[in-house]
Amino acid sequence: MSVGYWIVAGITAFGFFGTGLFKLVTPREKLLANKNAGWVSDFTEPQVKLIGLAEVLGSAGLILPPAVGVAKWLRVPAAIGLIVLMLGAANTHRKRKEPLVPPLVLALLALVTLFL
Repeated sequence: MSVGYWIVAGITAFGFFGTGLFKLVTPREKLLANKNAGWVSDFTEPQVKLIGLAEVLGSAGLILPPAVGVAKWLRVPAAIGLIVLMLGAANTHRKRKEPLVPPLVLALLALVTLFL
């Protein structure tokens, strides 16, 4: 793996792991109180937890297989899954008339990992 991959994948994984873990451990009611998480009102508690789990697993898929040298091919479906997840997030934000930049930037970073 190139240095470029590790830089981009590290930044991407860090972002997804942090936000995903936050969604997994924080109760929905507490997320609803966060002014930056208005989208949570559109989803049930299990759906929010599933989104968080997908983000955590996707971030692990970007880092762990190449780092340990086993099943390196898993980084590709992990990146694609994160891209799909962020396109869905962008669509949710669009419907709510919220800023699209954060999910699109994360989708772009995941996309870049596919080419490094």
